[in-house]
Amino acid sequence: MSARLLRPRFVVLTVATLLMVALTFSLGQWQLRRAAQKEALQAAIDAQKRLPALDTRALLATENIANVMHREAVLLGTWQAAHTVYLDNRPMDSKSGFWVMTPLLLADSQQAVLVQRGWVPRDFTDRTRLPDVSTPGGRVSISGRMAPPPSKLYEFEGAAPGRIRQNLDLAAFSAEAGVPLLPVSLLQTGAASEGLLRNWVAPNTGVDKHHGYAFQWFALCALLVGLYVWFQLLLPRRRPSVSSSVPDSDLP
Repeated sequence: MSARLLRPRFVVLTVATLLMVALTFSLGQWQLRRAAQKEALQAAIDAQKRLPALDTRALLATENIANVMHREAVLLGTWQAAHTVYLDNRPMDSKSGFWVMTPLLLADSQQAVLVQRGWVPRDFTDRTRLPDVSTPGGRVSISGRMAPPPSKLYEFEGAAPGRIRQNLDLAAFSAEAGVPLLPVSLLQTGAASEGLLRNWVAPNTGVDKHHGYAFQWFALCALLVGLYVWFQLLLPRRRPSVSSSVPDSDLP
């Protein structure tokens, strides 16, 4: 065995390189597993979209609400306009404004579903001013897709509830409004109407992001291996041959 292979510096570099190669390779594999999970989730979402649209009766008969998530729906009901709230700092088309939320009391039922009706800009000169949004009376038919409740943003503790809010907790809002809400929301789709835009971003599980991260980890792993092989194995073998090729007359 070469004496160089037993030098402490060589041993330390070898162990460190092996550990980093193992780490980066395992992180790349982990990102691929995450991508596979997200691909399965995206496939489930796409499968839900291909199913026939839910009607009011089918939604009310659903025992496990998770089974209808992301499915198209056409629901009949009556707007509970008095309980309309405006979620602040919500984007659409790269602009910040309000998401308008109104409970829809489902036809022939005491149950309601929270509808994410659309987006409106806010008045930045008067942050307390509510935008003009019309809410039809009587029974209406609303088309959309079933979705989780709106995601939560950072909120200062003790914020008082009002028409303008940062977040909306479904259970707490149901108790506050006295309206029994289903544990799901309806993302209303279609053309702009009632002063609301509905250019919702399509569900994206971020599969490409995980593939990109996996490529970066595997590339770093390959780079570590390449640098180790060059500087610790190949380059030291080239140096003696270079020294031996120098003529004796040129040596001091």
